[in-house]
Amino acid sequence: MTINTEDLLNSILESLDRIEYIRAEDIPDIDLYMDQVTTFMESHLKHSTRNPQEDKILTKTMINNYAKNDLLPPPVKKKYSREHVMLLIFIYYYKGILSISDIQQLLRPITAKFFNAAKDYSLEDIYEEAFGLEQDQIDILKADILERFRKSEQTFRDAPQEDLKFLQTFAFICMLSFDVYVKKLLIEKMIDGMRGQETGRGEKRQKNRTTEE
Repeated sequence: MTINTEDLLNSILESLDRIEYIRAEDIPDIDLYMDQVTTFMESHLKHSTRNPQEDKILTKTMINNYAKNDLLPPPVKKKYSREHVMLLIFIYYYKGILSISDIQQLLRPITAKFFNAAKDYSLEDIYEEAFGLEQDQIDILKADILERFRKSEQTFRDAPQEDLKFLQTFAFICMLSFDVYVKKLLIEKMIDGMRGQETGRGEKRQKNRTTEE
């Protein structure tokens, strides 16, 4: 059972180097029909999928479901704006780790306050700020992954030689998985906190209305 772990590591690090978010200026400044939206997303995010030749970035069914679940404002005359596309990009990255209800909770305040808002601070400003943080994290992630990989190479020293590489790869995956688990748990706790604050504000408003009556 042989696994070339060095090749695995290099592949992971190279994939991090290829990560590049869709910049706001790359999003068409015209409203798009659904087919145009899916084509745009495919052309820019296809390389990020596990199986680029088979996996779909976005489908018409997905977009319709997002609208039905209030993740996405409805299109205007069947056309989607740049802000629709920005929200879809957020949803694309979130959906791999968060539930629909959590994404809804996270994006609802953003959509309510900044979607099509005629204010100095726009959804585009939020989009650029949020995704601009991504590039700063690449070098940190690469160093962290490299450290975990080297640590995994020191595990299972007493295991049978023919199983050593597999077990060390297993250890590497375990460390990465635990990291994902903890961060996912943290994100969920933070979203639950947002939900609790929103519920508290709603109860306070209801109490005030009842008092006034």
